[in-house]
Amino acid sequence: MLSVFDAVYKTRSVSRAADVLDLGQPAVSIALGKLREHYADPLFVRTSTGMEPTPLAEELVQPVRTALNALDEALGHRHVFDPAMSDRSFRICMTDITHLVLLPRLWQRLRATAPGIGIEISSLSPDTGRLLEAGDADLAVGFIPALEAGFYQQALFRQQYVCLASADHPRIQGGLSLAQFEAEGHAVFSTSGTGHQVIDQEMARQGIQRRIVLKIPNFLGAAFVVERTDLLMTIPRRLGELLRGRGEFSIFPIPFTLPAFTVKQHWHARFHNDPGNRWLRGQIAELMSEIKGPQAGPGLTE
Repeated sequence: MLSVFDAVYKTRSVSRAADVLDLGQPAVSIALGKLREHYADPLFVRTSTGMEPTPLAEELVQPVRTALNALDEALGHRHVFDPAMSDRSFRICMTDITHLVLLPRLWQRLRATAPGIGIEISSLSPDTGRLLEAGDADLAVGFIPALEAGFYQQALFRQQYVCLASADHPRIQGGLSLAQFEAEGHAVFSTSGTGHQVIDQEMARQGIQRRIVLKIPNFLGAAFVVERTDLLMTIPRRLGELLRGRGEFSIFPIPFTLPAFTVKQHWHARFHNDPGNRWLRGQIAELMSEIKGPQAGPGLTE
């Protein structure tokens, strides 16, 4: 019954909760009815956006999850994790850069060693920390300074910025000066939840102007606009190298100093000892160690 409560709270739906728990919808409805009778409260009320919790249900969420975690530990549900036999689904929050760098290699490894494992990818957002804390996401991978306090983290690789331009840019060939950087129009990645606003902060500190004329919520969308226009874009070096091998792009050093940044994987302390989460973290760290540059450095902090 506590699992039913938690599943309905997470999904805002009796039918989706039944799917998550692998139960029939009538069984979930009966369990929810018993909970309502016990607490003398409807707990969840149907609205236009789904089954929304009552104030009492909101108060019960943390005690219920604490009880479920205690039962899970006491019964030993996750003392052993066998990736070859598991059908667990993991949710990873990442940017489209990490899609290119990590996801193909991770998928190949899973198909060979853990064929029943499923992966769900979500974008990084200001809500990522809450998802990790609630167990609605297992890991977040990227440049996410907002998650560096209160979360475990492991450095995967160091990264620098470069400037991306079309290979056929009418004015920039062979090099990029600061005057050209300030004169040209720029496309930028505008999604919140990552730390890439450091670019704007550093340019403001140095008094450098960037004429932003296009904002797109993902790196890849903006990059392929750059390929067919005279716009410039400041992007992580690893993405620039991947794009240069797959499209008509030129890559130039940034004509001023920008700090390097560290791509990390982050997870909440609640799941630090979870065997499945530990296994997934190990797979990602191992894969990134195979493809990262020599300037990367591993490290684990809390």
